[in-house]
Amino acid sequence: MHFFYKMTKSQQKKTFSLRALLLPYTGILSVMLLFNVLMVIFTIGSVVLIEPLVQLLFPGSIGAGLSPMSSFFLQLINRLIPFSFEQDRLFSFVALFIALYFGKLFFQYASAWVFAPARAGVMQKMREQLYNKILSLPVSYFTEQRKGDLISRSVNDVQEVEATVLKSVQQFISEPLTVILYLIVLFYLDMSFTFFLLLLLPVSGTLIGLTARSLRKRSYRSKVLLGNLMAHVEESIQGVKVIKSFAAERFAGRLFQQHLDTFTREQKKIQRTVDIASPLSEVLGIAVVMIILVTGGIMILSGHSALSPALFITYIVLFIQIINPAKNIATAYANYRRGKSILARVEDVLEADAVILETKCPQNIGKFKEIAFKNVSFAYEKKEVLKNVSFVLHAGETLALVGASGAGKSTIADLMPRFYDVMSGEICLNHINIKEYGLNDLRALFALVPQEVILFNDTIFNNIAFGLSGVSQDAVYESAKIAGAYDFIMAMPQGFQTEVGERGLTLSGGQRQRISIARALLRESPILLLDEATSALDAESEKALQQAIEQATQNRTAFIIAHRLSTIRHADKIIVIENGEIVEYGTHDELMERGKRYFEFMNI
Repeated sequence: MHFFYKMTKSQQKKTFSLRALLLPYTGILSVMLLFNVLMVIFTIGSVVLIEPLVQLLFPGSIGAGLSPMSSFFLQLINRLIPFSFEQDRLFSFVALFIALYFGKLFFQYASAWVFAPARAGVMQKMREQLYNKILSLPVSYFTEQRKGDLISRSVNDVQEVEATVLKSVQQFISEPLTVILYLIVLFYLDMSFTFFLLLLLPVSGTLIGLTARSLRKRSYRSKVLLGNLMAHVEESIQGVKVIKSFAAERFAGRLFQQHLDTFTREQKKIQRTVDIASPLSEVLGIAVVMIILVTGGIMILSGHSALSPALFITYIVLFIQIINPAKNIATAYANYRRGKSILARVEDVLEADAVILETKCPQNIGKFKEIAFKNVSFAYEKKEVLKNVSFVLHAGETLALVGASGAGKSTIADLMPRFYDVMSGEICLNHINIKEYGLNDLRALFALVPQEVILFNDTIFNNIAFGLSGVSQDAVYESAKIAGAYDFIMAMPQGFQTEVGERGLTLSGGQRQRISIARALLRESPILLLDEATSALDAESEKALQQAIEQATQNRTAFIIAHRLSTIRHADKIIVIENGEIVEYGTHDELMERGKRYFEFMNI
């Protein structure tokens, strides 16, 4: 029985979660929490000094009627500093207040400083997971997704997660504890009055929660619209020659404007919702302070409160200290809801199903002997491309595949290294289904020269040696010579160190293709996959390259998809395919003698 390892959706989600990313930084978060506690303690200490300071400035009963906390600070100052005059006492209060305030600022900065490595580390890990996931996804994923939207998720959405979710996490760790410590002191000063104030907080929390819920929906839609916008820009850049050749700049500009207008309208709504969150929480905070002043003032004037006027001022200042942390909690909640919707777009990529699945216990490939298609059928969604295709390619042979565009030639080449999996039938390597091998081991057998040449924004040398480490200069030069690229490379001002530009567009089509062939020849892979390898070459270059391919395939197996039939005359076997089915099979001479479809191709 054949087993494949496939994660369930719940298991896949475990591979990415903020909790898992933050787990290695538990120690840092604990230290950050400690610094926040010390920051609050220093803040409370500076505020408590208000009561004795007021009584010092308005004398009559200095030291009498003070709260225990204020009395403690007053006694501490008396012990530390001998007083000769009341001015000395005042200067001591001011000095202690400044020291406590600087202590508060120090621990506030220390808390942020300690959290910085955790924040940067989480983002680094997220970007690393996302990039590795993108590389691990099957080719079919990229045919279904728009590249611009994928880039938007990888760059803009990840950056937005840092600005919203991680900042919210930082506030959720520090601010609730800050509020709790302040409330403990307020309860100590006057329990009944503090209970009354706590009844007002759920009302403000509910109003801010409604704002957060609206933000989450709009943020997700905004990121989808941004993805569409970037996809259009990416397509315009890739197709700029087509746009210019058809004088379609205005048409492309109108499409861009439509995307931009829709995105801008959504951004306006989001910004207005964000902008109202802070004033709303501030108004609610001021309203609560006014209620404290009115209610507390009435209670003190009527003699129903244990708070003295000086202590009441201290109480108000302490309560005001709660407003910012409480507002930050509300803002953090709104940002977290907004960030979660954006994070969902990143998770869609990270949790995408791996359609190409690997076996748990891969077989050892060993020496390549043959690869065989056995009644293979394949379809892109509902469109059938291959129908019961069967053939065998033995080691050392050169097999050529010919047919009209859309006949299924490139699909056959894509199935061998498992860029896609067959719908029915099987592909066997050394008499074993290729699904039994590890993907990396299987793909290492093939050196691919794709029909659409892909070069990277790097030097020619690095493009040829791409993916290999420790490659000698002589080996790179030799592969370039075999591919017919050496002469034109050396004619360039910087030779092999010439930068090719983005997608290699500083080179001609034929030059790009020869560099791509040199890259494939440099590998020690036993099978060459040449998908229309000579399609961009002129007749002279094609002839030189054909000789090079014949030389390169002497000790290798070659699978050639031919655009020009002159390049496959000397192939060991030739397959003619039409509408996804093999219609002829044999050598060049055999097929010419039959005078059927291959003969017609040759005489077109």
